[in-house]
Amino acid sequence: MDDQTRIELEAAAFRTLREHLMEKRTDVQNIDMMNLAGFCRNCLSRWYQEAANERGIEMGKEEAREIFYGMTMDEWKANYQTDASPEERDAFKKSFAENVGDKG
Repeated sequence: MDDQTRIELEAAAFRTLREHLMEKRTDVQNIDMMNLAGFCRNCLSRWYQEAANERGIEMGKEEAREIFYGMTMDEWKANYQTDASPEERDAFKKSFAENVGDKG
């Protein structure tokens, strides 16, 4: 497989993942994803931002999140985010430290 085809397939897989998380599974909470998989929608938007910045494209965290989420974080939280239990928050702190560290 040539490099351009590989890039196009990877981009298509990413778009499908984004659509799945943002349109089909809005019920899945970021905290649950982080606790189970070590990443969440915010991580994906951060990786998008980092890729842009590495290519000389100025992009901040909030701009990247709005691009990824298709709305502001405030809108996402109001529409889809639920309150986390104390146990979920404790698990999140551990998972965040292990998987994100000081990048968040």
